[in-house]
Amino acid sequence: MPAARVLHRLGARVTVVNGGDGEGPRRQAAELEELGVTVRLGDDRTLPEGTGLVVTTPGFRPSAPLFAAAAEAGVPVWGDVELAWRLRGPDSPPWLAVTGTNGKTTTVQMLAGILRAAGLRTAAVGNIGVSLIDVVLEEEPYSGLDVLAVELSSYQLHWAPSLRPHSGAVLNLAPDHLDWHGSMTEYAAAKGRIYEGNQVACVYNADDAESAAAAGAPRTEDLVREADVVEGARAIGFTLGAPAPSQLGVVEGVLVDRAFVENRQRQAQELAEVSDIDPPAPHNIANALAAAALARAFGVPPTAVREGLRAFRPDAHRITRVAEVGGVGYVDDSKATNTHAAAASLAAYEKIVWIAGGLAKGATFDELAAAAASRLRGAVLLGADRQLIADALARHAPDVPVVDLARTDTGAMAEAVREATALARPGDTVLLAPACASMDMFVNYNARGDAFAEAVRALAAAEGHSEQ
Repeated sequence: MPAARVLHRLGARVTVVNGGDGEGPRRQAAELEELGVTVRLGDDRTLPEGTGLVVTTPGFRPSAPLFAAAAEAGVPVWGDVELAWRLRGPDSPPWLAVTGTNGKTTTVQMLAGILRAAGLRTAAVGNIGVSLIDVVLEEEPYSGLDVLAVELSSYQLHWAPSLRPHSGAVLNLAPDHLDWHGSMTEYAAAKGRIYEGNQVACVYNADDAESAAAAGAPRTEDLVREADVVEGARAIGFTLGAPAPSQLGVVEGVLVDRAFVENRQRQAQELAEVSDIDPPAPHNIANALAAAALARAFGVPPTAVREGLRAFRPDAHRITRVAEVGGVGYVDDSKATNTHAAAASLAAYEKIVWIAGGLAKGATFDELAAAAASRLRGAVLLGADRQLIADALARHAPDVPVVDLARTDTGAMAEAVREATALARPGDTVLLAPACASMDMFVNYNARGDAFAEAVRALAAAEGHSEQ
């Protein structure tokens, strides 16, 4: 919608196509037609006559017939990010860009908080839910910003060949959206586009060699090596261990910088303490280090890193502790929509009753089941692809009791919580970390997490507990 409105305002002859013809598309069509935009519903396969440019949403896969028709006609295809990048004015603020399989939103929000603590005017934008088109055209409230903290998905990067950020970071790589990209190689290549043309820093995960090998993916450092960057741009690593020169890392509970100091061989700058991060789970510490690296690349002082991280609070459904009932903790990590995110969540607790399942998006679960086996008290599985997880648990954790829930109605999550409670013992954690997308049963992961939290609170009320 923002792309259609802006292009029309700039004088383009705009035709919007949508394969759907339901209430939602018709409502949007009516809004656009009032502006003078042509809308074609029920046909998203053929190229409108006279088309000179296609601007696509992520809902269209690269293999869509519309793009084949565009290629045959020699018509370029851009995404919303590419359009926004090309519409920037000469004084447009620089972009500090973040991508990765998991942790993007958290890292971008941390980054924006650090930048604000340094007194900079900024906003967290992009895939986080704010149209970059509106931002670069300085629609309210995005005028007069000094720098942008930009979240970018693999979909957006795939269609953004001209993007050249000030600095960029790839947090991690794990199998995800393979049904859209077609292969792990294509998925990684899309993520790696964030490094193209970087001016100051290419931030990479120095700890990802093992996970990359297991996923059949390149290391994030490999993506840096393959990128064509501005002369003088540096590779900056982050690690949960002690940092080498040109890295940020952790030493005795302190986040330290050996990248943006005068003498990288001998100096280390203290930035913050692990206890300043909420929650201080390993993957969240990695997010904080990546955010700090991008901020330091922009010249932010160490004190702002500490202040920004201390003020940060994660969004809902990201390792959110809902309640404790009968000595059992209940944690909502509905945002763990793939195996990599679920693995990080499962690693944060000692004994777990795991609630999982949904749409697998082409993922496999053997590695996840094997890694989590020793921590699992039991598992409750629901959703369309739950059998894939059940099979992996049977192979790698055969002694773990598994409850299979076939129901998909609105009461399914409440039953999942009841079944998990029956398996749990005092000191355990009932963890919603689905490792799958939610759309088979819920509108989105937020609705799934809300259903979990509601069921837990009902359980707490029934038991006479209210601790949260």
